[in-house]
Parts: sequence; C-alpha cells; structure tokens
Amino acid sequence: MKKVELKDVIAYHAPKHFDTRTMKLHGTEETGATKFWMGMSYFLPGGGSEYSYEDSPTEKIYFVIDGEITVKSKTETFVLRKNDSLFIGPNEGREMINETNQVATVLVVISYE
Repeated sequence: MKKVELKDVIAYHAPKHFDTRTMKLHGTEETGATKFWMGMSYFLPGGGSEYSYEDSPTEKIYFVIDGEITVKSKTETFVLRKNDSLFIGPNEGREMINETNQVATVLVVISYE
C-alpha cells in the first residue's frame, strides 16, 4: 500500500490543455500501479483541452468531484456535474471545456493498455 497526500503531489502540464492544473496521483512512477494511472485536474472557468483525435488504445474515466465540465465528441455532447462520470473507450476523440464561472475538479483514471 502507498498513501498519497495531495499536498505532496507535483503538478504537470498535460498536452493540449489550457487554463488547467493537472496532477498525477497514482501511476507506475508514483505508487507502482501498473494497470492504470489516476490524476486530478482543475479546470478554471473557460479552461479545458483541445480536441484530441485519440489514437491511444487506453480507456478513460472522468469523474466530476465538483463543478461542471462539458465533454464533446464529434457526434455527442455531455455535460458532467458533481458526481457524474463518463467512460471514454479506446481511440475515441474528445474535447473538454469548463463553460461555467467556477472551477471544475475532475478525477481522471486512464488504463496503461
């Protein structure tokens, strides 16, 4: 077991993200997790990520801890609010945007495979 305290986590810049603060909480380097990694993202008002034509075979789950975030694919738009979650399958493209005036806090889980 390995405990992670948020005060000890170092932020990193996630590619194609803007007006966000991203932190990797668990992963191979951080805690030895080998099947998935988990991070926390804070999206400022107007913050988000550019559309990504994801060619990664990984699965992703977004869980909104607080606030609201809009996730768009080419064909669908999802508005996620506190306690909502979204599964994104392998190779699915998406973009995210915080269209509100409050910070959105999103827990992100991504498989390594």
